[in-house]
Amino acid sequence: MQIIKILGVFLLAYLIGSIPMGLVLVKLATGKDIRKIESGRTGGTNAMRAAGTLVGYGTTLLDIFKAACTVWIAKGVFPENVWLHVLVPVFAVIGHNYSIYLIKRDEDGKLNIGGGAGGTPALGGAVGLWWPNILIILPLGILTFYGIGYASVTTMSVPFFASLIFAYRAIWLGAPWEYIFFGVFAEMLILWALRPNIKRLLNGTERAVGWRKKKNQEKS
Repeated sequence: MQIIKILGVFLLAYLIGSIPMGLVLVKLATGKDIRKIESGRTGGTNAMRAAGTLVGYGTTLLDIFKAACTVWIAKGVFPENVWLHVLVPVFAVIGHNYSIYLIKRDEDGKLNIGGGAGGTPALGGAVGLWWPNILIILPLGILTFYGIGYASVTTMSVPFFASLIFAYRAIWLGAPWEYIFFGVFAEMLILWALRPNIKRLLNGTERAVGWRKKKNQEKS
């Protein structure tokens, strides 16, 4: 019976993580299909491109909340199972990146599955594990976004920051060391999802924002 409950929690985490908040909000706000705009991803960055700042921020907050909820559910059902608390938000990130609700056939008849890149649900998972993370990682993410000038780098930085925080808390405050692995697993998923962005970063063609965008425009 317990293994069934555990599998049920994992399945629920995936299904919650799969909810394409960006698709829903952009559709409600503009009638557009976010999958046909720019990167085609359903996360906050592309939602902002598709429907403006308010919709982008709304998507980001809801994506954070949905992943945090999966941890709170796991803690409520199995309060002592730390590894379950760690792995459940990983399944939420998988759902966000590969949403069962976004399966469709392409022009060649092949099945494709869409989603986001995983940055915001990674933040949500970290918040679910330890809520003050929102007060640390979110400002660091904003600084990374505007300081470095690439949305993809910001996305990749989120689980890195989470792992550093969890490592510090494990070493100095006696917090669960298992939490560190949430950041590691989430980082692996995000790096896989952002393979095209990493290639563009390496060859200098990645989309820039803020000061870097202005600098690139001045060069051209």
